[in-house]
Amino acid sequence: MPLEDIDNIVIPSSSGATTCGYCSPPGQRSESATSYHTATLEAIRLTCAAYQDMIDRGWRRSGTYCYKPNLEVSCCPQYTIRLDATAFKPSRSQRKLLNRWNRFVLLGESDPNAMEVEQATSAITRKANSKPNKSTFTSLAASIHESEFTFQADKNPSHKFEVILEPASYTAKKFDLYKRYQAEIHNDKRNNPSGFKRFLTEPIPYTSPPPDHLPLNYGSYHQIYKLDGELIAMGVIDILPKCVSSVYFMYDKTWERFSLGKLSALREASLANEMLEAGAPGMGKLYMGFYIYSCQKMRYKGDYAPSYLADPETYEWFPLENCIPLLEKYKYACFSNPIRSCNHDDGESRCLFLSDYII
Repeated sequence: MPLEDIDNIVIPSSSGATTCGYCSPPGQRSESATSYHTATLEAIRLTCAAYQDMIDRGWRRSGTYCYKPNLEVSCCPQYTIRLDATAFKPSRSQRKLLNRWNRFVLLGESDPNAMEVEQATSAITRKANSKPNKSTFTSLAASIHESEFTFQADKNPSHKFEVILEPASYTAKKFDLYKRYQAEIHNDKRNNPSGFKRFLTEPIPYTSPPPDHLPLNYGSYHQIYKLDGELIAMGVIDILPKCVSSVYFMYDKTWERFSLGKLSALREASLANEMLEAGAPGMGKLYMGFYIYSCQKMRYKGDYAPSYLADPETYEWFPLENCIPLLEKYKYACFSNPIRSCNHDDGESRCLFLSDYII
């Protein structure tokens, strides 16, 4: 059969170990800070349906490199987490973050170097008493799009904010943002543009033509954030048959005070729900990557509810709140069969199944 007629082409490689990026600094290796993989592969050609099956079995990708962590022996067990976007209601703190960004875009702020926009809100409101306060929360989608230039009727905001969803592709400006983000936020000077490769495309079978801001195809996308024409942030996402999957998010440190990473999760949850409402079958879930209970900075994903974790052995989904007691007690937790949970760290795994390798 000719290669062009084969839907999925991958180059598998053996299991192995890598330096953990969650509990060890970049470039430093520690035997106690090691992530283990049960399998890895390089995706030459991969359908969206195949990759959907893979992430439902604990796989993730970085560019075209795909890997499945071995949760039982890794220093920081990584559980696949997904959010039910259809039932998601932003918390008060999440609404506050969103309203704060919307006020900044619509009304501006008196001190561009202020760490908290709230400090300037009263003065701004008094100066702009001819403008209504547009920060009242109505729905997630409405609040998400409130500050976007293409959704504004009067076209008279203090700043022009644009969000552009485009098929993943390399540009010098995107790569420059990536390098600065890695160096300034993660103190990582290693630079590799391979993460910008696009390898997933298939039409989305909407029941009717979707709004212009929604994608027409499954695949790998870049969600571009521009403020007054400048690239300030970018989300790398996969749009798959059953979900929006977060791959990576990067931003210019200048805008760190606005918690753009948390806002991107709200935007991606809204995207999944809007696609479902527009007639994309099976949509409505946001896969947020890995939930790592042993790493404090990675627990924030549990703030988006209702979320579910995939069992590492059966791949059934369990409510996060039901998983927390096991994660508190054991380093490795099996939600479907708690008796298999354990704390030992002898470098051996009891939980390898043939299904781990089936795509």
